[in-house]
Amino acid sequence: MSPIGTRAVRVFDRRDRKGSCPFLRNSVQVLRSANAHLDGKTMISNLRAIDLYSGVGGWSLGLRLAGIDVISSYELWGPANETNFKNNAHQAQTVDIRRLSLDDLPPDIDIVVGSPPCTQFSFSNRGGGGNLEDGLRDIKKFLAIVDHLKPRFWAMENVPRVSKIIDAELELGGKLAEFRHLGCATHIVDMSEYGLPQRRRRCIAGNFDFKKLQAYRTEVKTHTLGDVIAALSAEPVADPLFGVSVPREELSDHVKEDVLSEEEVRINRANKTTHVIYNAMPFPDALDRSVRTITATCTRVSRESVVIPAEGSPTDFRRLTLRERACLQGFPITFQFYGSSYSQKLRMIGNAVPPAFSYLMGKVLNDQEIDDDLDLKTASRGLTRPKPIPIDTPPDRVGARYPANRSFRFAVPSLQLKSGVRFELRNDTSADFVSWQVYFYFGTSKQIKSLQLDSDLYHHMIESMTDELANTVSSVTCSALTFARSADIANMQTVWTHKGPGGTRPFMLLDALDEAGSLLIESLIPYEEEAKGLVDAALLQQHPDASEELPGVAKLHRNSVLIIAGLLLGSSLNPVLAQKSRPPAFHTKANKS
Repeated sequence: MSPIGTRAVRVFDRRDRKGSCPFLRNSVQVLRSANAHLDGKTMISNLRAIDLYSGVGGWSLGLRLAGIDVISSYELWGPANETNFKNNAHQAQTVDIRRLSLDDLPPDIDIVVGSPPCTQFSFSNRGGGGNLEDGLRDIKKFLAIVDHLKPRFWAMENVPRVSKIIDAELELGGKLAEFRHLGCATHIVDMSEYGLPQRRRRCIAGNFDFKKLQAYRTEVKTHTLGDVIAALSAEPVADPLFGVSVPREELSDHVKEDVLSEEEVRINRANKTTHVIYNAMPFPDALDRSVRTITATCTRVSRESVVIPAEGSPTDFRRLTLRERACLQGFPITFQFYGSSYSQKLRMIGNAVPPAFSYLMGKVLNDQEIDDDLDLKTASRGLTRPKPIPIDTPPDRVGARYPANRSFRFAVPSLQLKSGVRFELRNDTSADFVSWQVYFYFGTSKQIKSLQLDSDLYHHMIESMTDELANTVSSVTCSALTFARSADIANMQTVWTHKGPGGTRPFMLLDALDEAGSLLIESLIPYEEEAKGLVDAALLQQHPDASEELPGVAKLHRNSVLIIAGLLLGSSLNPVLAQKSRPPAFHTKANKS
């Protein structure tokens, strides 16, 4: 079929769907008959789509595998566009979509997809305090393009929080009210239910048939983190989702970084199991289930890092390779990332729409019924690696340099409750020397309160309790005080920043606090009723005018034994830590004055 004939069929098909005249419908039949193959098959043009805020082309690849022609994509970041162009072989324009003229868009588009930036909406951005007005500018431009092109279907992907924002702004008087006629419906999907080995929750908004998408869930196979790890270790490497194979030596971006150091393991474990704010998650990550969200950034010691046991050593752990992350994100092993650094490729992968999911979305947008062939492996048989193959970028290595003001903030495991009620060991680097203290926080996420753990609080609590309890407390806290007095607190920051020697590591002090906290809790259990009164005494001592109005007091009463153990431990140790934090020069200066 000639390009003109193909184009005519497609244009007339669109007009025919809109109820145009019989002449156009007859013209379609004539053109189709004229372009029939000898074997009786008819050449019918695929639906045409554009991909906005396209990144590396996750939407584009999935739609292409579903039989949709992606005519053009639009993205501001050059390296992502290069990756998209080389893998998907279509026009990938580097452009600021906010400034993109509607007249520069291609005509007769059947499908519009895209993923406006989620940065301003994500809770990982300043705890959800991003600039929503700025984020809405991109969503508004996306909808303006949809309104201009009037495609048959459209779909937009973003973080779950966007769902409620869009729904609210589409109401009369809202910032998106002018687009109410586009038939926008928002849905939250967990992509692990659609065959992705990742529990990636996203908002998918648009005018597509969501029930049809939901029906696909019963037709796809579920995958786990272990499936991906095992598949990439085989010879040859067979993609667990797409089915394509490559010799193991040709598998790119699969450079394994050094195993985590003892300190890095400790930080990762603490960040996941006893985080000072967020709920606990497993360490290491479970291989027999889908993985949590693959992010665009992570370090060797971040809560976002997926950590698994290192091969051949049950006591060692490692992070995922770039290729493992890409597979978990639903990219085929043939897909290449043209980033100049490890962090660039992390960003490319973590910000992308998973092609394994967008393939199913393509089936929905292409109006495929549930009994049609949904086999991704069949659709992927023609996938090959683009050329040239990009160079492997070296991952982060052990022994990173840390700034002199490197922060330390970890909860004492035995003295932590959910919902942010915790005792934590922290350093303060704002003064001429680094000080170390135990802090206590309670309340709600919107109203966080604290108590100052000092000698005044300690003596007030001792005076408020019975002699029997006071003697019990003194004997238990003695061991923790002995450790603190003998510890090399003044050089602990030097050890923490890897800039010099010292006799005490911060986690040694944290472990001592943890052990003492457990012993105190055990000793205080017989005095639970008295502990409830001591909670009130502590609150009244520091909040005399508002003790009855403080948030979360009921929770403190329910856990009075743990709370009193932490208050006693922190208020008895903090004066010692404050004194020991000062370098010898400060002690000399203080004595002279």
